Amino acid sequence: MSGDSDCTRTSPSAGSPSDNEFLPDWPKYVCSLSPDLVTKAREELQEKPEWRLRDVQALRDMVCKDYPSLGTCLDDAFLLRFLRARKFDYDRALQLLVNYHTCRRTWPEVFSNLKPSAIKPVLESGFVTVLPHRDPQGRHVVCIRPDRWTPSNYPITENIRAIYLTLEKLIQSEETQVNGIVILADYKGVSLSKASHFGPFVAKKVIGILQDGFPIRIKAVNIINEPRIFKGIFAIIKPFLKEKIANRFFLHGCDLNSLHQNIPPVILPEEYGGTAGKLDISAWNELLLASEEDFLHDFSELVLPCDSSPHDLLVSGDADEKQCDDSLRGMKPQLYYCY
Repeated sequence: MSGDSDCTRTSPSAGSPSDNEFLPDWPKYVCSLSPDLVTKAREELQEKPEWRLRDVQALRDMVCKDYPSLGTCLDDAFLLRFLRARKFDYDRALQLLVNYHTCRRTWPEVFSNLKPSAIKPVLESGFVTVLPHRDPQGRHVVCIRPDRWTPSNYPITENIRAIYLTLEKLIQSEETQVNGIVILADYKGVSLSKASHFGPFVAKKVIGILQDGFPIRIKAVNIINEPRIFKGIFAIIKPFLKEKIANRFFLHGCDLNSLHQNIPPVILPEEYGGTAGKLDISAWNELLLASEEDFLHDFSELVLPCDSSPHDLLVSGDADEKQCDDSLRGMKPQLYYCY
């Protein structure tokens, strides 16, 4: 897909009605939201069905005017993800879209050759999976288990790739776009050696993606079985968290009753005091791996051209790396102290 040509053809400045015959044949958007979710989207996201396509076109026009070389997909359904994630604020949705591409361009270790088959070892380890049942608010629960990772097998960036692809798959659902997701992170068995891999530079990159570079609503982050070392990990993460997100972190320790106040036992596996049977990672793995062709198609369209230089970049390069390296040197004593 050529960002320049698509934008030229869809720009409102293209002129006369006769030009319509040259417009791209965008896939026609068909809303899959239930009546209840349409109401929820109206109340929480400022989404008005009668103005939805007008809003999408407004965002498309802004992309074509301000970032004609962005190389982004311009389908209604794709742009709608960004509008919903920013409550239909055009400017914020545009910045999120630019950040989305900037993140992909500035971290090649994560985004090169990004497809499910490439992260199969991570999936098979059980590091990340999605519980089969949604919570009462209609949100998927993403389960992350760092103890399943053996650093000598592959670098931490492979785990980040697996999480990113999981989120990409989830956000394809309009229901998830409206309801958001919940994260359940089990830090049982996380040692100092593993924690040392998650330094400030990696933390800033990951938090930057989740907060400002990906169109998903994270409604809660539940941490369980966190050892004392987690105080050091959270000390690394917290400076990069917005207050709204920081307030959505819940540290439960080993108290499953506390966890059950946020996530009901009926959807939790037995490992977390639930009644939904043993934790089974196979169903999610099969679903994600079966989506290989979809990801190859999507990501072939979403690569930034080499000559593109979007402004307001989310990551500022070498200066940030040096600053984060300095922060890591200062943070290591905290990690040892907490451990």
